Amino acid sequence: MYILPATDIYDGKVVRLYKGDYAQMTVYSEKPLHVAKEFADCGAEFLHVVDLEGARDGTTPNRKVVEKLVEKSGMSVEIGGGVRTEDTVKTYIDIGVERVILGTTAATDPVFLEKMVNRYGDRIAVGVDIRDGFVAIKGWTEKSEIRSDVFFERLQHMGVSTVIVTDISRDGALHGTNLELYKELRARYSMQIIASGGISTLDEIVELREMDIYGAILGKAIYTGDLRLKDAVKLARVNRP
Repeated sequence: MYILPATDIYDGKVVRLYKGDYAQMTVYSEKPLHVAKEFADCGAEFLHVVDLEGARDGTTPNRKVVEKLVEKSGMSVEIGGGVRTEDTVKTYIDIGVERVILGTTAATDPVFLEKMVNRYGDRIAVGVDIRDGFVAIKGWTEKSEIRSDVFFERLQHMGVSTVIVTDISRDGALHGTNLELYKELRARYSMQIIASGGISTLDEIVELREMDIYGAILGKAIYTGDLRLKDAVKLARVNRP
């Protein structure tokens, strides 16, 4: 299993939201590259980046920050937030992003999603943010009418290779992740599952690894010191090919 430390960017700074609420934002650093290099020093191979302004507004105001992370962090970068046109997808791929994450657009425009998957293959991932059994969109500010189980079936049928699944109720709360959700998804689908939201203990890392989950995103727990990234990376690598 891979550990993907999360770098959420707002106004060029590293921040974290509480349960997706932009009004409850904590700034952790004004130097995203410095934070990313610390993650790389802990052994992390992937960096999960979210442009929070992009997620909310459908824009790419932090593209230059992302480009610097790709060039200088020493990690493979995946990026989500505000990716709603092919121009944006191509821009990120051209600057060397490993995976471009479609969120709101994947839920609201299945024709566009299928086109991107057909054109860019496994360079496209889908972020599935779940609130009360439904897919949330627009930076978690709206709950769509799409049931999450229906959406997962659609994604598998389209040939999506990687899905990043967040239970919003757990995100940033340090109350533990939704292990039952990930166990069910791993049993039902062949897509690579990346778990996100609320992971805060090494025991959870072990349980996710034993489920054969592809990756786990760590956010608030590593910023607050509740979880040591180096320890998580070491545990996740056990039995990995």
